[in-house]
Amino acid sequence: MRRPTDDRGPALRHDDAVVPADRPCDVAGLIRAGRDREAAERGIEQEENMSETLTLDALAAVKEKQQATWSSGDYAVIGTTLQLIGEQLCEATDLSAGWKVLDVAAGNGNAALAAARRGCEVVATDYVEGLLDRAASRAKADGLTLTTKVADAEDLPFADGTFDAALSTVGVMFTPDPRRAAHQLVRVVRPGGRIGLASWTPEGFVGQMFKIIGGHVPPPAGVPSPLQWGTEAGVEALLGAACDVEVTRRSFSFRYRSAHDYFETFSAFYGPIVKALAALDDTGRASLRDQLVGLADDHNRNENGALTIDAEYLEVVATHR
Repeated sequence: MRRPTDDRGPALRHDDAVVPADRPCDVAGLIRAGRDREAAERGIEQEENMSETLTLDALAAVKEKQQATWSSGDYAVIGTTLQLIGEQLCEATDLSAGWKVLDVAAGNGNAALAAARRGCEVVATDYVEGLLDRAASRAKADGLTLTTKVADAEDLPFADGTFDAALSTVGVMFTPDPRRAAHQLVRVVRPGGRIGLASWTPEGFVGQMFKIIGGHVPPPAGVPSPLQWGTEAGVEALLGAACDVEVTRRSFSFRYRSAHDYFETFSAFYGPIVKALAALDDTGRASLRDQLVGLADDHNRNENGALTIDAEYLEVVATHR
């Protein structure tokens, strides 16, 4: 993969402090503040164009439900296994030591920690405070410096051009208003800076997993599929107007003792499955279990009695013009 050039803007000084704008401390307040700010920026008459057919109030309600979903279970148990995606993304983005880097929808900090290991000054943001606490604990254990900030990916509390790079590993793809989230990524990165993303593809294992979940518990009407971030056309539509975009299809290997072990782990800790199971009756729960176990068996490439699944994702490196 060709490295994006970086000759269109000076890097920020490492000793310039990153100062976030004032925002409410509670998540519901953050979401409402973002809604109100967006209404002021775009005009109330444009509300219907925000995300397919949803109004700003409807989007805010969706985000509150999503925040509750990702707060359920314990995503950190799953997220920690994905650390290699963050390491690979930092290499692909070709971060320089001393850069200011933002990890958006950071979860428990995979990309943030990978960037900190490369000598960057890193801020990790998410709207689930408990996950940021786990990221901070991991950073402390590894002797790394990491700043965390509760924030909405669609209303980032930073000035334009604050960062040399912004990253997100299977995080920002789940925002209900992808155009708004993409705009925020571009806005906070300086000209010549880079945006690195990793997003599950529709064709891959996780994309198929979400289709099965959606077949049992339909997603909110009017919300675009998060899997558009995992397509070349989708990323080009979101970032291509402001960035030179390069994409690479990669895979991450999930490893469990069996398909049933995978299901038991995800049903206990992965928020979307935790919430789906809670919303279904006994028949629905059994159907969801059987289909997810069957999907895992179908994708298993392990010949030693265990489970190894290669899950495809789209790696994106976008250079801000």
